[in-house]
Amino acid sequence: MIVYIACLALGLLFTVFSAIAGHFFGGDHGGDVGTGGHAEAGYDSSGVPGISFFSPTVLSCFVTAFGACGIILTRIEATSSVWVSAPISAIAGVAMAGLAFLLFNAMFSKTQGSSESRVASLLGQTASVITPIPAEGVGEIAYVQGGSRYTAPARTESGKAVPAGKPVRIIRIIGTQYYVESIEPTVNRDSV
Repeated sequence: MIVYIACLALGLLFTVFSAIAGHFFGGDHGGDVGTGGHAEAGYDSSGVPGISFFSPTVLSCFVTAFGACGIILTRIEATSSVWVSAPISAIAGVAMAGLAFLLFNAMFSKTQGSSESRVASLLGQTASVITPIPAEGVGEIAYVQGGSRYTAPARTESGKAVPAGKPVRIIRIIGTQYYVESIEPTVNRDSV
């Protein structure tokens, strides 16, 4: 019984500590660990961000479920023996850990996959210069995607200056830097 109580307490303590520490110490503080500072984050075999079955989050789910199920089973007369309650608790722990593993991987794949496809769809899209782009310098553009207006730092591929209000085309994106080219107005030959 004491082992089950210890597992339950340890699992819950880790969960509470992770939530508090993640709230106060989470986020980007200048260091690059490749996972955004989250111990449970990683990459699966496809290169898509995901979670490992042996991550701290999944292991704490196993320990917590093992302890909770063990406490419940020792209170039932038919399963009070450690030879009966331990294997059933282990199966319940694996089931809960597997559920957490599937849930987190589903969340990671949905959130990460959509942002990459949105960035790739920007190539060739028109934008408007809202902060002038100086020669060999950085300005700012605004573009609309999915009904929302976004802004981004931009420079010209040619290195030439572009004034505010001028339409440009996004031709490549490196990190957070957008490279654009000016769009020259077309002359309608029928009106000449």
